[in-house]
Amino acid sequence: MKMPVVDVAVIGAGPAGIAAAIQLKRFGLEPAVIERERIGGLLVNANLVENYPGFPSGIRGVDLVRLFEAQLQRVGVRVSFEEVVALDYAETFVLKTSRREFGARSVVIATGTRPRSPEGIEIPANAKARVFFEVHPIAEVAGKTVAIVGAGDAAFDYALNLSRRNDVVLLNRTVRRRCLPLLWERVQRTSRIVYKEDTILSAVHAAGERLRLIVTGRGGAWELEADYVIFAIGRIPCLDFLSERIKAQIDRLEGEGMLYRIGDVKNGLYRQTAIAVGDGIRAAMSICERFGDH
Repeated sequence: MKMPVVDVAVIGAGPAGIAAAIQLKRFGLEPAVIERERIGGLLVNANLVENYPGFPSGIRGVDLVRLFEAQLQRVGVRVSFEEVVALDYAETFVLKTSRREFGARSVVIATGTRPRSPEGIEIPANAKARVFFEVHPIAEVAGKTVAIVGAGDAAFDYALNLSRRNDVVLLNRTVRRRCLPLLWERVQRTSRIVYKEDTILSAVHAAGERLRLIVTGRGGAWELEADYVIFAIGRIPCLDFLSERIKAQIDRLEGEGMLYRIGDVKNGLYRQTAIAVGDGIRAAMSICERFGDH
């Protein structure tokens, strides 16, 4: 049986992949959009998006995702929920998912990032259900104590989000804060957030329905009880599915306009919704120009 081949496959339905799919649809192409988990990517974690034009008072990440979903539906873009486990190239791209295998003439990689794992901390099996790397899974909890490890924008944004209905302890292993000044100012004004710097989380233990954390700071070691822990200590591009053949010729494939990496998967520190959306539209326009030439 001959393998089906599509014109364009978009891997990932975060802001970058969504924008690419919408623009491709506007040009009359039918992108095959593959998403492993949920539409919106990491945007669902955002407490308040304040630099996306059109929302003078800002907008919660989950609310912006709902608008993106509505637009996908309006223009008729269908998202297939399955995981791409391998991407190869031999005259055409070959995508292997958790359910099927198909080819594509062009591929847009918008897979975002995965969390960096903490070093030197072993999470026991009976504690893993209360340890997270994003805020989304516990965004609706109330009356709990949450420890957040990190000192960047994500850690401070998660703290502000959860502090509406919970007590939060922010643990920064150094004295340097890497968040926006306005996030630091807001944290200082929030009575339900305790900020600890020069403080290292060295061990996590289950303690009944809670967690017992061993923390080392300026005054020595001490214990902290919490209901949940979130590690917000950095992220790395999610590209584990690329074959060695793709990796060896990725520069050529991108240079010839056949393969695109867009959004957080390539933007490093510049992980912003507005940038990701621009990436997606630009990639789609480039693809359409290439298809027009052929």
